[in-house]
Amino acid sequence: MNIKKEVFGQCPKGEKAFLYSLVNPNGITVKITNYGAIITAIEMKDKNGDKENVVLGFKSMDEYLSPDYLANYPYFGAVCGRFCNRIAGGKLNVEGVDYQLFINNGPNHLHGGQTGFDKVIWSPKTIEMPDFVGLELKYRSVHLDENYPGNLDVSILYKLTHKNELQIEYKAVTDRTTVVNLTNHTYFNLNGGKENIFNHQLRINSKKRTVNDSTLIPTGEIEEVTNTPFDFSVAKPVGKDISALPDGYDLNYPLENPGNKMILAAKLSEEQTGRSVTVFTNEPGIQVYTGFYIPELGGRFGRYSGLALETQHYPDSPNHPEFPTTLLHPGETYKSKTTLLFETH
Repeated sequence: MNIKKEVFGQCPKGEKAFLYSLVNPNGITVKITNYGAIITAIEMKDKNGDKENVVLGFKSMDEYLSPDYLANYPYFGAVCGRFCNRIAGGKLNVEGVDYQLFINNGPNHLHGGQTGFDKVIWSPKTIEMPDFVGLELKYRSVHLDENYPGNLDVSILYKLTHKNELQIEYKAVTDRTTVVNLTNHTYFNLNGGKENIFNHQLRINSKKRTVNDSTLIPTGEIEEVTNTPFDFSVAKPVGKDISALPDGYDLNYPLENPGNKMILAAKLSEEQTGRSVTVFTNEPGIQVYTGFYIPELGGRFGRYSGLALETQHYPDSPNHPEFPTTLLHPGETYKSKTTLLFETH
């Protein structure tokens, strides 16, 4: 187990960003920058022993700051917050006080606003232990940052273990009641980007979905997906029913997890390479996004070039009291954990 640090580039305000490579003895390498807490690469072997990057990302800071990327911004590998996913109309009410959040996705607020957690510099600390190497990242989001209430102190711990697990642990505390919903927005392509994700097999540990309106805001209805194009309760190719949906998949699947325990959420696999990633989480839902709006950049990426499996609370939870709450009060600690298990068969 080892970890390597190098300079990644310079941020718009002049800060220096670093790249940390977490390496285990089994050929897994995870690369993370403290800009946006972004996972830039996950390298793993296929069934023939060939090592490739299996997530969408860039090799330089300049590419993450390029106008073409930011103009069609797909949040490659970033941590999204304070509130990932959408809030209808950017309207937030906390303890009777209204807050108007930035509108950046049609009529709605998305992934924390104009400058979310994906565009800030996090304070890094490396950890080396016999059975894992880790990177702890910390950030203080001040009161009314992006117009969210409360000073919020956030930490993210990335741990790569000798068992080929990437564990992501989030914690946050606040000095006044606020909302928190964090996720990592990594897109997977297990064939190393040689083709789109249609032939990947996906299984989701849910038979329900939150029904959305035309702007991808939940209506409040939760419906059964059995025998519909949304049904992944038994593994099937991602592309099997995707033509029935004009923009592919971008929806929340509720997980049966009332006790907030670590449970199986999803498994993505690719037959030609033998690679798979299994997702475990203590979150109540998982957002599946097949990347319809991923831009093509320099002949790379483009529509359906990666699939995101975002463990989180439901979209627009603050405006749906019937959904699991995303409120965080002073004296409480927000805790969320997701584990990605990488295997080759």
